[in-house]
Amino acid sequence: MAGPAPRGGRVSTGPLRATCPCGSGAAYDACCGRLHRGAARAETPEELMRSRYAAFAVGDAAYLFRTWHPRTRPDDVELDPATVWTGLEVLSAGADDVAFVARYERHGHPGEQREHSRFVRRAGRWVYLDGSGGDHGGDHGGAGG
Repeated sequence: MAGPAPRGGRVSTGPLRATCPCGSGAAYDACCGRLHRGAARAETPEELMRSRYAAFAVGDAAYLFRTWHPRTRPDDVELDPATVWTGLEVLSAGADDVAFVARYERHGHPGEQREHSRFVRRAGRWVYLDGSGGDHGGDHGGAGG
């Protein structure tokens, strides 16, 4: 995921065999976990976006930083522990962009981040470039691509 000021909360995935937060239905370890560990690279912008959403959900700020274009990323990615990511819906996925809705709960209030994210290939890898959209509900500062 992306966004002007990414914030996200850590949610334990439990055992590595737990279902991946990205919504694929696969085990985390076999899905986004392998990307987070560096054992694989995202093959498409949608796979990268899903893995970034999962990184917000499991609290992997280092992965978010690594997969963000250096020209547009902040100096540091801070995750908000009060945010619990509750679901991801991909609205459309193109050759270099993905539109999605990321749902969350913060301080007991539901919200959602709608975003249209853009991705580019850099040194043979997909990276998040930027996104447009906004936060709807809750008091969350932005999910990020």
